[in-house]
Amino acid sequence: MGNHPQSGRQGAWNFALAVGVLSAGVMWLSSRALLAEKGFIPAVHQASSESAVMVHLFEWTWDDIAQECEAVLGPQGYQAVQISPPQEHVIVPDRGFPWWQRYQPVSYQLISRSGDRAQLIDMVQRCRAVGVEVYADAVINHMAAIDSAPGSAGTKFSRYDYPGLYEPKDFNACRQPITNYQDAEQVTQCELVSLPDLDTASPRVQSQLADYLADLASLGITGFRIDAAKHMRSEDLAAILSQVRDRIEPDPFIYQEVIDPGTEAIKKQDYYALGDVIDFEYGRMVGEAFLNVGDRTLAGLRDFTTTAHLVPSDQAVVFIDNHDKQRGHGGGGNYVSYHHGQLHTLAMVFMLAHPYGQPRIMSSYAFDDSEQGPPSTADGRTRTVYEPDTLGCGGEWVCEHRQPAVTAMVQFRAATQAVPEVTDWWSDGRNQIAFGRGDRGFVVINRADTALTRTFQTQLPAGDYCEVVSAETTGGCDRVIAVNASGQFATTVAGMSAIALHQEARRSQ
Repeated sequence: MGNHPQSGRQGAWNFALAVGVLSAGVMWLSSRALLAEKGFIPAVHQASSESAVMVHLFEWTWDDIAQECEAVLGPQGYQAVQISPPQEHVIVPDRGFPWWQRYQPVSYQLISRSGDRAQLIDMVQRCRAVGVEVYADAVINHMAAIDSAPGSAGTKFSRYDYPGLYEPKDFNACRQPITNYQDAEQVTQCELVSLPDLDTASPRVQSQLADYLADLASLGITGFRIDAAKHMRSEDLAAILSQVRDRIEPDPFIYQEVIDPGTEAIKKQDYYALGDVIDFEYGRMVGEAFLNVGDRTLAGLRDFTTTAHLVPSDQAVVFIDNHDKQRGHGGGGNYVSYHHGQLHTLAMVFMLAHPYGQPRIMSSYAFDDSEQGPPSTADGRTRTVYEPDTLGCGGEWVCEHRQPAVTAMVQFRAATQAVPEVTDWWSDGRNQIAFGRGDRGFVVINRADTALTRTFQTQLPAGDYCEVVSAETTGGCDRVIAVNASGQFATTVAGMSAIALHQEARRSQ
């Protein structure tokens, strides 16, 4: 969820002001016994790795995610999947069941438009069985602002009064929308686009939130994206996460949504001690280079991660676009999305080839209206990629993570992780670039419309290499590139395309 006054959702959230919100009590069921009974033993969670790649399957159902883990994510080497908020949320039929209803919690029951608790448990088991961790989008800053209909679990609710969970005293005293992002107190204590803002300094509220996250962890969920982290004081969030970490072994992977353009009161470094931080400036800078905004070109990306105001690489989660930015929300900015076609693919190739941060791939559904929800039936049921709807990918479900160039570069990133820096940089001074990852790999990106023919200097060992981007497209190795004893190779790269070589795709010495 975006956290900025120019989010583009102001109209939708202002609509929420006209009505209030309620929530039912939460059933804190023990899931570990159920998992043990089914023979599921949670794997040890691996710490965040800059070589690892996660995918955000935005608004996918739990059953679809389970199948995608088995058919695509596990086999293709994705380390983790980020799922949509799993808690009970508002249902807004008169707005066409918009995507943002997931970000208005009603209770912490695990019944959402993606499925119920049992389906969530099944999905987590199946994903982890094929080596894919599950990270939940955790909405813990606020509650719902719309009480015109029951929640997704049938709970009736009203604004600031959630029977069995929260009552008016559990919310911050500032009952007004944030208007000044230069005032840290207002940003953290007032209401993000009019959503009831929880008093996260309250021990009672902290305990409820820690219970919710611990419940998710008991299912085998090993990481949390902390939504709207910027709108909670860092010390309050630290207290909540401390309770969670005291109850969970090993510690969950934490990555926080802190939109920091460098001009506001809240700074991303305020949250470094709590976990990783999603760096929104990375996607903007890469997007502006690929879009050629102003005088920006790909050549300007040579040293941008060392000269820009970015999160330290070992704590950064990065993206080309996310569910907010592709809709122009979360403070706006120039970002590349699936609407830009091949330009978006090339930007993802760059992100996956470059060693900075931990990449997250956005997997979208097609939309024309920024509020539009996922493909659904008239009654709001999400229509699925797999059974029962079998919509597949490439239409209503875009599935950028399945693109051959993207899956090839996920494997490139894993193959080059031993060299955490860029080597052998080359550019034409504008939109044709190439760089290596030491002796592990080399990539060429041609954003120009014309072909690029050149001899490139690399540190690759001599041998014949399968060019992996085209190999992923054809399913074979139709293009072999010979690297000589000096580490050089000559090739032609078509306009608006890329090639990549890495040692694990070397065919001979």
